[in-house]
Amino acid sequence: MERYDRQLRIHGFGLEGQERLKRASVMVVGLGGLGCLASMYLAAAGVGRLVVIDGDFVELSNLNRQLLHWSGDVGKPKTSSAAVKLRQLNPEVEVVEVASRLDEGVARSLVEDVDVVVDGLDNYRSRLIINKACVESLKPYIYAGVRGFEGRVMTIVPGRGPCLRCLIPLDPPEPQDLPVLGATPGVAASLEAMEAVKLIVGLGEPLIGRLLVFNGLSMSFQTIKVERRPGCSVCSGLSLK
Repeated sequence: MERYDRQLRIHGFGLEGQERLKRASVMVVGLGGLGCLASMYLAAAGVGRLVVIDGDFVELSNLNRQLLHWSGDVGKPKTSSAAVKLRQLNPEVEVVEVASRLDEGVARSLVEDVDVVVDGLDNYRSRLIINKACVESLKPYIYAGVRGFEGRVMTIVPGRGPCLRCLIPLDPPEPQDLPVLGATPGVAASLEAMEAVKLIVGLGEPLIGRLLVFNGLSMSFQTIKVERRPGCSVCSGLSLK
Protein backbone atom coordinates (compact mmCIF):
# COMPACT_ATOMS: atom_id res chain seq x y z
CA MET A 1 0.00 0.00 0.00
CA GLU A 2 2.80 2.40 0.85
CA ARG A 3 4.91 1.59 -2.21
CA TYR A 4 2.05 2.25 -4.64
CA ASP A 5 0.25 4.91 -2.59
CA ARG A 6 0.39 7.72 -5.16
CA GLN A 7 -0.91 5.70 -8.10
CA LEU A 8 -3.59 4.05 -5.96
CA ARG A 9 -4.98 7.57 -5.46
CA ILE A 10 -5.59 8.03 -9.21
CA HIS A 11 -9.32 8.07 -10.00
CA GLY A 12 -10.28 4.74 -11.57
CA PHE A 13 -7.00 3.04 -10.61
CA GLY A 14 -7.22 2.00 -6.96
CA LEU A 15 -6.65 -1.49 -5.57
CA GLU A 16 -8.34 -3.19 -8.51
CA GLY A 17 -5.95 -1.54 -10.96
CA GLN A 18 -2.97 -2.47 -8.81
CA GLU A 19 -4.12 -6.08 -8.67
CA ARG A 20 -4.37 -6.13 -12.46
CA LEU A 21 -0.79 -4.92 -12.70
CA LYS A 22 0.31 -7.56 -10.20
CA ARG A 23 -1.28 -10.31 -12.30
CA ALA A 24 0.16 -8.97 -15.58
CA SER A 25 3.18 -10.19 -17.50
CA VAL A 26 5.00 -7.69 -19.73
CA MET A 27 7.90 -8.35 -22.08
CA VAL A 28 10.40 -5.60 -22.87
CA VAL A 29 12.32 -6.50 -26.04
CA GLY A 30 15.73 -4.84 -26.00
CA LEU A 31 17.53 -3.20 -23.10
CA GLY A 32 18.85 -0.09 -24.77
CA GLY A 33 17.71 3.47 -24.19
CA LEU A 34 14.03 2.64 -24.63
CA GLY A 35 14.00 -0.72 -22.88
CA CYS A 36 15.95 0.38 -19.81
CA LEU A 37 13.63 3.26 -18.97
CA ALA A 38 10.43 1.41 -19.86
CA SER A 39 11.51 -1.52 -17.66
CA MET A 40 12.23 0.79 -14.74
CA TYR A 41 8.82 2.45 -14.87
CA LEU A 42 7.01 -0.87 -15.27
CA ALA A 43 8.87 -2.41 -12.34
CA ALA A 44 8.22 0.66 -10.22
CA ALA A 45 4.51 0.51 -11.10
CA GLY A 46 4.31 -3.08 -9.84
CA VAL A 47 3.91 -5.24 -12.94
CA GLY A 48 3.94 -8.77 -11.55
CA ARG A 49 6.22 -10.39 -14.12
CA LEU A 50 8.71 -8.56 -16.30
CA VAL A 51 10.45 -10.48 -19.09
CA VAL A 52 13.52 -8.68 -20.44
CA ILE A 53 15.22 -9.91 -23.60
CA ASP A 54 18.53 -8.83 -25.13
CA GLY A 55 21.49 -10.74 -26.53
CA ASP A 56 24.02 -7.90 -26.39
CA PHE A 57 26.70 -6.84 -23.92
CA VAL A 58 27.09 -3.41 -22.29
CA GLU A 59 29.39 -1.00 -24.14
CA LEU A 60 30.75 2.35 -22.96
CA SER A 61 28.87 4.18 -25.72
CA ASN A 62 25.57 2.86 -24.29
CA LEU A 63 25.86 4.79 -21.05
CA ASN A 64 24.57 8.18 -22.23
CA ARG A 65 21.05 6.78 -22.50
CA GLN A 66 20.79 3.19 -21.20
CA LEU A 67 20.34 4.05 -17.55
CA LEU A 68 20.13 0.53 -16.13
CA HIS A 69 23.76 -0.01 -17.22
CA TRP A 70 26.53 1.69 -15.25
CA SER A 71 30.27 2.12 -15.81
CA GLY A 72 31.10 -1.03 -13.88
CA ASP A 73 28.76 -3.05 -16.11
CA VAL A 74 30.74 -2.56 -19.34
CA GLY A 75 31.31 -6.01 -20.86
CA LYS A 76 28.48 -7.68 -18.94
CA PRO A 77 25.34 -9.12 -20.59
CA LYS A 78 22.67 -6.45 -20.74
CA THR A 79 20.04 -8.77 -19.27
CA SER A 80 22.00 -9.49 -16.10
CA SER A 81 23.10 -5.86 -15.74
CA ALA A 82 19.50 -4.66 -15.98
CA ALA A 83 17.94 -7.41 -13.88
CA VAL A 84 20.13 -6.62 -10.84
CA LYS A 85 18.86 -3.03 -10.70
CA LEU A 86 15.24 -3.90 -11.50
CA ARG A 87 15.14 -6.39 -8.60
CA GLN A 88 16.61 -3.76 -6.29
CA LEU A 89 14.09 -1.20 -7.51
CA ASN A 90 11.15 -3.48 -6.73
CA PRO A 91 11.83 -6.89 -5.14
CA GLU A 92 8.11 -7.75 -5.52
CA VAL A 93 8.44 -7.98 -9.31
CA GLU A 94 9.54 -11.26 -10.91
CA VAL A 95 12.23 -10.40 -13.46
CA VAL A 96 12.86 -13.05 -16.11
CA GLU A 97 16.10 -12.73 -18.09
CA VAL A 98 16.31 -13.93 -21.70
CA ALA A 99 19.84 -13.43 -23.02
CA SER A 100 19.06 -14.25 -26.63
CA ARG A 101 19.08 -12.85 -30.12
CA LEU A 102 15.66 -12.38 -31.65
CA ASP A 103 14.29 -14.56 -34.42
CA GLU A 104 10.75 -15.57 -35.38
CA GLY A 105 10.77 -18.77 -33.32
CA VAL A 106 12.04 -17.08 -30.15
CA ALA A 107 9.66 -14.15 -30.64
CA ARG A 108 6.57 -16.32 -31.05
CA SER A 109 7.29 -18.52 -28.03
CA LEU A 110 7.96 -15.54 -25.76
CA VAL A 111 5.06 -13.41 -26.96
CA GLU A 112 2.55 -16.19 -26.33
CA ASP A 113 3.51 -16.21 -22.64
CA VAL A 114 2.95 -12.50 -21.85
CA ASP A 115 0.10 -9.99 -21.85
CA VAL A 116 1.80 -6.95 -23.42
CA VAL A 117 5.01 -6.42 -25.43
CA VAL A 118 7.01 -3.19 -25.17
CA ASP A 119 9.49 -2.11 -27.87
CA GLY A 120 13.03 -1.45 -26.69
CA LEU A 121 14.61 -2.21 -30.05
CA ASP A 122 16.91 -0.22 -32.34
CA ASN A 123 16.17 -1.82 -35.73
CA TYR A 124 13.09 -2.41 -37.87
CA ARG A 125 13.91 -5.99 -38.81
CA SER A 126 13.42 -7.06 -35.18
CA ARG A 127 10.43 -4.78 -34.71
CA LEU A 128 8.66 -6.33 -37.67
CA ILE A 129 9.37 -9.81 -36.31
CA ILE A 130 7.80 -8.82 -32.98
CA ASN A 131 4.89 -7.12 -34.73
CA LYS A 132 4.09 -10.30 -36.66
CA ALA A 133 4.37 -12.48 -33.55
CA CYS A 134 2.07 -10.16 -31.61
CA VAL A 135 -0.53 -10.07 -34.38
CA GLU A 136 -0.49 -13.86 -34.70
CA SER A 137 -0.81 -14.25 -30.91
CA LEU A 138 -3.33 -11.39 -30.58
CA LYS A 139 -1.12 -9.61 -28.06
CA PRO A 140 -0.74 -5.81 -27.74
CA TYR A 141 2.56 -4.36 -28.92
CA ILE A 142 3.71 -0.85 -28.02
CA TYR A 143 6.07 0.46 -30.70
CA ALA A 144 8.57 3.28 -30.24
CA GLY A 145 11.52 4.64 -32.17
CA VAL A 146 13.94 7.53 -31.61
CA ARG A 147 16.56 9.55 -33.46
CA GLY A 148 18.36 12.68 -32.27
CA PHE A 149 15.76 14.79 -30.46
CA GLU A 150 12.81 13.04 -32.14
CA GLY A 151 10.67 10.10 -31.17
CA ARG A 152 7.48 8.27 -32.10
CA VAL A 153 5.12 5.94 -30.27
CA MET A 154 2.13 3.85 -31.41
CA THR A 155 0.11 1.17 -29.65
CA ILE A 156 -0.84 -1.87 -31.72
CA VAL A 157 -3.76 -4.00 -30.55
CA PRO A 158 -4.49 -6.73 -33.13
CA GLY A 159 -8.04 -6.51 -34.41
CA ARG A 160 -8.60 -3.01 -33.05
CA GLY A 161 -6.36 -0.98 -35.33
CA PRO A 162 -3.38 -1.01 -37.70
CA CYS A 163 -0.18 -2.94 -37.07
CA LEU A 164 3.39 -1.81 -37.61
CA ARG A 165 3.42 -3.27 -41.13
CA CYS A 166 0.45 -1.04 -41.99
CA LEU A 167 2.56 1.94 -40.94
CA ILE A 168 5.73 0.65 -42.65
CA PRO A 169 4.70 -1.42 -45.71
CA LEU A 170 8.25 -1.62 -47.11
CA ASP A 171 11.39 -2.62 -45.22
CA PRO A 172 13.25 0.61 -44.40
CA PRO A 173 17.06 0.94 -44.55
CA GLU A 174 18.84 0.18 -41.28
CA PRO A 175 21.29 3.01 -40.53
CA GLN A 176 24.18 2.20 -38.20
CA ASP A 177 24.97 4.12 -34.99
CA LEU A 178 21.91 6.36 -34.88
CA PRO A 179 22.52 9.77 -33.28
CA VAL A 180 20.45 10.18 -30.12
CA LEU A 181 20.32 12.41 -27.07
CA GLY A 182 19.94 10.34 -23.92
CA ALA A 183 16.76 12.11 -22.84
CA THR A 184 14.97 11.31 -26.11
CA PRO A 185 14.44 7.59 -25.46
CA GLY A 186 13.58 8.57 -21.88
CA VAL A 187 10.58 10.52 -23.15
CA ALA A 188 9.47 7.77 -25.53
CA ALA A 189 9.97 5.02 -22.94
CA SER A 190 7.90 6.91 -20.38
CA LEU A 191 5.08 7.10 -22.92
CA GLU A 192 5.45 3.38 -23.65
CA ALA A 193 5.21 2.49 -19.96
CA MET A 194 2.16 4.71 -19.61
CA GLU A 195 0.47 3.01 -22.56
CA ALA A 196 1.23 -0.43 -21.10
CA VAL A 197 -0.23 0.51 -17.72
CA LYS A 198 -3.34 1.95 -19.41
CA LEU A 199 -3.90 -1.25 -21.37
CA ILE A 200 -3.48 -3.46 -18.31
CA VAL A 201 -5.56 -1.38 -15.92
CA GLY A 202 -8.18 -0.38 -18.51
CA LEU A 203 -7.85 3.39 -18.30
CA GLY A 204 -7.89 6.14 -20.90
CA GLU A 205 -7.47 5.94 -24.66
CA PRO A 206 -4.39 4.10 -25.94
CA LEU A 207 -2.58 5.23 -29.09
CA ILE A 208 -4.40 2.71 -31.28
CA GLY A 209 -4.40 3.96 -34.87
CA ARG A 210 -2.53 7.08 -33.81
CA LEU A 211 1.20 7.69 -34.20
CA LEU A 212 2.47 10.16 -31.61
CA VAL A 213 5.49 12.10 -32.88
CA PHE A 214 7.52 14.49 -30.74
CA ASN A 215 10.36 16.86 -31.55
CA GLY A 216 12.47 17.90 -28.59
CA LEU A 217 14.14 20.77 -30.45
CA SER A 218 10.84 22.57 -30.98
CA MET A 219 9.22 20.83 -27.97
CA SER A 220 6.23 19.92 -30.09
CA PHE A 221 3.96 16.88 -30.01
CA GLN A 222 1.50 15.75 -32.67
CA THR A 223 -0.56 12.68 -33.41
CA ILE A 224 -1.01 11.31 -36.92
CA LYS A 225 -3.93 9.05 -37.78
CA VAL A 226 -2.84 5.66 -39.13
CA GLU A 227 -5.31 3.45 -41.02
CA ARG A 228 -5.28 -0.31 -41.45
CA ARG A 229 -4.06 -1.25 -44.92
CA PRO A 230 -6.52 -3.62 -46.64
CA GLY A 231 -3.66 -5.54 -48.23
CA CYS A 232 -1.40 -5.68 -45.17
CA SER A 233 0.61 -8.90 -45.29
CA VAL A 234 0.42 -9.27 -41.49
CA CYS A 235 -2.95 -8.13 -40.15
CA SER A 236 -5.39 -7.90 -43.09
CA GLY A 237 -6.89 -11.26 -42.20
CA LEU A 238 -8.07 -10.08 -38.78
CA SER A 239 -11.60 -8.78 -38.40
CA LEU A 240 -12.00 -5.51 -36.52
CA LYS A 241 -13.35 -5.76 -33.00
